[in-house]
Amino acid sequence: MASSQENHPSANMNLTGTKAQPAYVEEYADDDMSKDPNHIHDGHLALPASLQNLSEQEYNKLGRKAMRKLDLWIMPILIIMYILNYLDRQNIASARLAKMPADLGLTTTQYQTCVSILFCGYILMQVPSNMIISKVKSPGVYICVAMAVWGVVSGCMGAVTSFGGLLACRFILGIIEAAFFPGALFYLSLFYNRKQFALRTALLYAGSQLGNAFGGLFAIAILKLEGAHGIQGWRWLFIVEGIVTIGLAIIFAFLLPNDPKTMRGLTNEERDWITYNYEKDQGQEDNSSEITAGQGFKMAITDPKTWLLMGILYCCYIDGAVSNFFPSVVGTLGYSRNITYCLTAPPYLLCVIVMLINGWHSDKTQERYLHIVIPMGVTVIAMIIAVSTLNTAGRYIAMCLMPTSFYAAGIIILSWIAGSIPQPKVKRAIAISLINAVCNTPNIWASYLYSGAPRYTVAFAVNVVAAFVSILFATATRIYLARQNKKMDQGLSVSKSGPTAKQQAAGFRYML
Repeated sequence: MASSQENHPSANMNLTGTKAQPAYVEEYADDDMSKDPNHIHDGHLALPASLQNLSEQEYNKLGRKAMRKLDLWIMPILIIMYILNYLDRQNIASARLAKMPADLGLTTTQYQTCVSILFCGYILMQVPSNMIISKVKSPGVYICVAMAVWGVVSGCMGAVTSFGGLLACRFILGIIEAAFFPGALFYLSLFYNRKQFALRTALLYAGSQLGNAFGGLFAIAILKLEGAHGIQGWRWLFIVEGIVTIGLAIIFAFLLPNDPKTMRGLTNEERDWITYNYEKDQGQEDNSSEITAGQGFKMAITDPKTWLLMGILYCCYIDGAVSNFFPSVVGTLGYSRNITYCLTAPPYLLCVIVMLINGWHSDKTQERYLHIVIPMGVTVIAMIIAVSTLNTAGRYIAMCLMPTSFYAAGIIILSWIAGSIPQPKVKRAIAISLINAVCNTPNIWASYLYSGAPRYTVAFAVNVVAAFVSILFATATRIYLARQNKKMDQGLSVSKSGPTAKQQAAGFRYML
């Protein structure tokens, strides 16, 4: 008869007399912990003392409770921050429909330039910003400070009186907002392991889509202030959203944790569980002093994975540039301004649902490739429908499928990036920001494609090609990573761009 202590940690002793990992540690399915940790420890990572005497039931219960606290504390704050990030960036589209170009005397080209210039600053500052955040001790505070500053700049846009003033504000706004999204992805990578990352990326990205969905509805409400105190409605739009951003940034600076080990509201056991769960998947602990920022930059740009993953995301973001003109594209259906605002909401609400399902299923199956190429295939279909018909129902269905498909793929691509370039910590931060920076360049040039309404033939034709090429890049990436895994399985050496020595000794393998 088996002993009643069979699953108790103290009963699991290895030949050296030290405690081996309890069986239930590797069987913790709820949070997708490795199914075979014995091959990844190799003396590099021991089960914390506070967890060694827990029964299987206690260990699993502790893990669920710790992750629930982490999700409920971090994710709502980041989602709200992303909603405001997107609103402050995209409210220029709503202001356009509220006659801002006429009031400022903007030509179509000048308006398009104001849309595009934000991404010049946004692209330039992403890598420097993530170099900083990878080294500072308070990444949560860093993101909140950036949020407060971009709120100030957004509010200032309500006071511009010329094309030059608007252009300057948009450029500065891009520089400040560059800190948020790549910084938030890096921030999440400090708390969640690779097998938990896609769903959390989907939750984060849901913030931008909720901003898209309700941005028009917020605009309807704020634009009712038209004429109040002699101020035009579109100016109130910038002022109100800027004030809300500043106020919440100050609050969040006191709430957002900076790392699991110092997070408030967790017990010591819960902190140990989160840290162990993360480091066991990585094969080593995060260490910001392991390499310098310059070394991390060099490692990132010489890694083939950086460029393969960049190719996938770049093509996906070409399709995503339609979001900058989505109210105008929906406006080609021929409805009034307020109805057009309302019609922009359903596609993004559907997008949120599909993103969360795709992210959850990708984490559940620990698969990335198919969760990218299938949605991008839907993008191809949606773009073909949009350019080939003027039927109202057909075009609106295509518009519903556009953000739903390319954003559903986008969150998996971002997860694949963070999981495929996980260590060293500084390299991961720089790779995330470098890829995201380069991949945002379509937001500069793609805006000039959106002419020739209602078909937007050139824009949608380019989008079809881009979606197809993204599938090719995803296929090449999967083949490359599979070959790397095969080499490691065979005990062969991989390139310097592969996992660190500690990770390889711990049995690290790429997710395909």
